[in-house]
Amino acid sequence: MLGIDEASLALLDNLQRRYIEALDRRDMEAWLDCFSQDADASYFCIAAENVERGLEIALMYDDCRARLTDRVTFISKVWTGTFQPYRMRHFVQRIGTPILDHGKLSVVSNFSIATTPEGGSSSLLAVGQYEDSVVLDRGELRFLRKRAVYDTTVLPRYIVYPF
Repeated sequence: MLGIDEASLALLDNLQRRYIEALDRRDMEAWLDCFSQDADASYFCIAAENVERGLEIALMYDDCRARLTDRVTFISKVWTGTFQPYRMRHFVQRIGTPILDHGKLSVVSNFSIATTPEGGSSSLLAVGQYEDSVVLDRGELRFLRKRAVYDTTVLPRYIVYPF
């Protein structure tokens, strides 16, 4: 049962940990496993400026489970060797109390992401907030919708991995 008790909060924090651990290891299959099998499972990476203006123009716009799967395929197979590899380190903090509505938990977390290109110096890639909708799927909490709203106005020339 999904609730807002201490056990559910621990499971929610564990989901977020699995998500950032997958990205920091560049393990796209593990990243995909953090999402529900529901056809409506989605991931969006969008500038806060666009959100404030009501523009749904996003850096990454994966509006269904099939597009999430496509993203994994492109990063893991199609784009391999076409971009300079880089490492990421995510720092995430859940803020506020999650809201339970019709079997879904809505939760907001702040994030900051440091990046290090292969052979380069580390820098701050982006900061912002995750706006997540979480459901019970296959006996575990998983994201039905993950929306990374980033505050950073100038990003590197390319972004390969989700935030």
